[in-house]
Amino acid sequence: MDKKTIVVLFGGQSSEHEVSCVSAVTVINHIDLDHYDIVLVGITKEGKWLLTGSVEDITSGVWRDGKKTAILSPDRSKPSLLIMEDNKVEYQKVDVVFPVLHGLFGEDGTVQGLLELAGVPYVGCGVLASSVSMDKLYTKIIVDSLGIRQAAYEPVYAKELEEMNKVVERIENRISYPVFIKPSNAGSSKGITKAHNRDDLIVGLKEAAEHDRKILVEETIVGREIECAVLGGMEAKASGVGEILAAAEFYDYDAKYNNADSKTIISPELPEGKAQEISDAAVKIFRAVDGYSLSRVDFFLEKDTNEIVFNEINTLPGFTAISMYPMLWEAKGIAKPQLVEKLIQTAFTRNMK
Repeated sequence: MDKKTIVVLFGGQSSEHEVSCVSAVTVINHIDLDHYDIVLVGITKEGKWLLTGSVEDITSGVWRDGKKTAILSPDRSKPSLLIMEDNKVEYQKVDVVFPVLHGLFGEDGTVQGLLELAGVPYVGCGVLASSVSMDKLYTKIIVDSLGIRQAAYEPVYAKELEEMNKVVERIENRISYPVFIKPSNAGSSKGITKAHNRDDLIVGLKEAAEHDRKILVEETIVGREIECAVLGGMEAKASGVGEILAAAEFYDYDAKYNNADSKTIISPELPEGKAQEISDAAVKIFRAVDGYSLSRVDFFLEKDTNEIVFNEINTLPGFTAISMYPMLWEAKGIAKPQLVEKLIQTAFTRNMK
């Protein structure tokens, strides 16, 4: 059987650039070399696309000093990378792309739109699911229609902060302290703060506005943080569930990636029927946003009521050594090489008409 050429995109222009590089190394190391020739393309924080030589170059960071530009051609008649150096251009055939890109300009529908335009099969959710799931406000609006409980919320636009007192009063009339303030479009908990009073709220709103023009203020749900993985196309299935034990007041970026005291528990003990309820809700939300290929769906299990409360959906979840998504599937007997292959195969079954 002829090998297919798979392009792995990594890095990107988002605040999750470094995590994307780590995720990419995990993915690359588990691609079957008997079936695929791998081409590595890193995207710098400035948005430059560079041909990369090896996993070691990604790990060391020297890929950012690369001399060869490698950009995806949007020409649907000839799916390829344009590799350029010293005014010379060569075409590299592309059969499939695995965009291991977290956050803005990678997980938000932008790269997916380019791949759709080029007619190149790719791993992950499509344009619609990627964009609405990246935008926490629009995810909330969709989930509102499903009858699945989620935290009460109030949207705020950065422009409104010019009249801060009015914004603060509106929030305080809607939600009691403490509240969470989140940029609507940012991943890995970047720019998220918790406010216990008005002064905290003002600081948090200004911080969130540094990351996005849309801000979401949410009620605090006291409970356990539970996550569920979804895999597949039209017949998408959910994994079991995992629990996050954050080493901080909430599971922010530092607690996720820099604090060794944060822990994940696979198949935690939950009240009877709750694991299945969470799995069912995860698939329901995945389908509602037009999900495809993979996502991780996050919930709270409320402390006093044992109700499940939807938190958010990630359409390109972390793939690092400590990431919940691959760990949940490993617990189901799907090792990383099998999981990566299953994800690649979803690219070829996608309807891109």
